[in-house]
Amino acid sequence: MPRVLGIETSCDETGVALVQDGMILAQELASQAELHSLFGGVVPELASRRHLTVLPRLCDELLHRCGGGVDGVAVARGPGLLGALLVGLNYAKGLAFSLGVPLAGVNHLHAHLLAPGLEGDIPYPALGLLVSGGHSHIYRMDSPVEFELLGRTLDDAAGEAFDKAAKVLNLPYPGGAIIDSLAREAEPIPELFPIPYVDNDNLDFSFSGLKTAFANHAASNPHLRLRSLPGEGSVNSTKEAVHPEVPGVLASFSHSVSEACRIKLARALDREAQRRMPVAGLVLAGGVAANSFLRDSMVSLARERDLPVILPSFALCTDNAAMVALAGGVLLERNLGHDNSLDAVPRGRKVPDDAVSGLGFAGGERVDIG
Repeated sequence: MPRVLGIETSCDETGVALVQDGMILAQELASQAELHSLFGGVVPELASRRHLTVLPRLCDELLHRCGGGVDGVAVARGPGLLGALLVGLNYAKGLAFSLGVPLAGVNHLHAHLLAPGLEGDIPYPALGLLVSGGHSHIYRMDSPVEFELLGRTLDDAAGEAFDKAAKVLNLPYPGGAIIDSLAREAEPIPELFPIPYVDNDNLDFSFSGLKTAFANHAASNPHLRLRSLPGEGSVNSTKEAVHPEVPGVLASFSHSVSEACRIKLARALDREAQRRMPVAGLVLAGGVAANSFLRDSMVSLARERDLPVILPSFALCTDNAAMVALAGGVLLERNLGHDNSLDAVPRGRKVPDDAVSGLGFAGGERVDIG
């Protein structure tokens, strides 16, 4: 079966992976979290420079460690940080050209939705909830290459809301894992924060109002803010330093986010059942898919509707190259690919479905690099 090399540089994670027949043969990932923690968020220029330094080394290490061949190259072409995307895109173009193998540009969002397929079968048609730092979207997935956007982010995504909550309380960056760990130690107070943007009849998301409600609550209760952080900012040191009320506040905040997602997804299930073939399962994807409140909420909804729910492992929630390789392989196996005119697509722009027939695996030949 074909082997696909995946390259991921859409934000602040540099990843390379080799996938064959839907299985991860090897992968490498370099995080920039420590670098960007100094600034409380990702600095695009620094992210691009780090990708430029790290990507060639990671790719060399991966290919030589595997000692096998490469049949095709897949790269995340957007949405993401433009400079970061260009580093990976240009490297992928050069690598594919030098090896004489086909190239596939991958929609980063679609790759996230397919990521759970690396660990189990996705039942099609499926309803996919993609929840990340930049996106809160609902998709109907009729096949690995057919995605229909049903609901989208109108302003701030769920991941942005969690990042803002962590920053307001002076929790270490990135705050998602620490918020979840703290929130699991308390029971939510459902009435503490509103469930955002559900009193309507659409499938879109808006978390800006919840961000404001949380910021106002923190401003009215300044004792919730962490004043100093002992040690290296680990989860354990943070737990020891926070005020006793903080876990309950974060549990309530997490409850509001997960309930908004559950309500919208339930609404989407009802609408899909009315207008066409009901879906056969639910898929959760994206960085916020690691949040325990959201995972529990999706499992509960799936049980109510007697549907399977496909949850990615924590390693596949974050940006990674294995999902890019999988999504690229799906295109290449259908003899779809891209040439060197492939462009990067920054956040805020739609990634086009512009793969060209005849540029995939048909007639291709494996290139051994070991």
